[in-house]
Amino acid sequence: MMIKKSVFAAITTVSLLSFSLAGQIYAADSSFKDIDSAAGKDKISSLKEQGLIKGISDTQFLPGAKVTTAQGIQFISGGLQLSLAAIDFNKAPVASGIFTKVKDNAWYADAFINAHYNGIEIAPDIDPSKPITKEMFTNLLIQGIEKARNLPMIKLVPVEIKDADALEPSYQGSIQRSLKYKINTLDASGKFNPKSEITRAEAAVMLYNALEYLQSGTAQQS
Repeated sequence: MMIKKSVFAAITTVSLLSFSLAGQIYAADSSFKDIDSAAGKDKISSLKEQGLIKGISDTQFLPGAKVTTAQGIQFISGGLQLSLAAIDFNKAPVASGIFTKVKDNAWYADAFINAHYNGIEIAPDIDPSKPITKEMFTNLLIQGIEKARNLPMIKLVPVEIKDADALEPSYQGSIQRSLKYKINTLDASGKFNPKSEITRAEAAVMLYNALEYLQSGTAQQS
């Protein structure tokens, strides 16, 4: 395999600048019929209208369903529009050449390949069928936006997290940055709840917030 161009060119500055979240919330006209009582329904609708997420069907999103690792990677790869367009290969990559438990004909195989070659570090033995935790999804999403946008290191004053002892140590930095970027918030008691298994609605809201951050003045000045 030969990589001739930057893997992070899949999302260009132009496409990010043209991606406007403001004014694109379609709460009343969403084609998903099962999100009326879901937290973040406006954000889910906006992502759907822009073609950045898909439901179980055209009219069902199943907002309360737990997110599998396969679905989590698809949320990130599809939502950030990661692709191999900026990479030259001598031979097209296959999922089984990278991941031991991802079959080449799986519906999510391309999402794993695109995420991998756009710099998101995914364990080779990851199990796509297992539910994804809040801390793992956060870590992968933060990698995605920082590398796709080539964001610089930021000066960070760590926020006190009441259940910090429960965090996977290698995820602490990305979790703190997710709070800084306002992708995540702590609950009323100051906890992050890192081991909780996130729902499809929660994943969509985090993705929306990540894209909103990329459009913010802070990110544009980076």
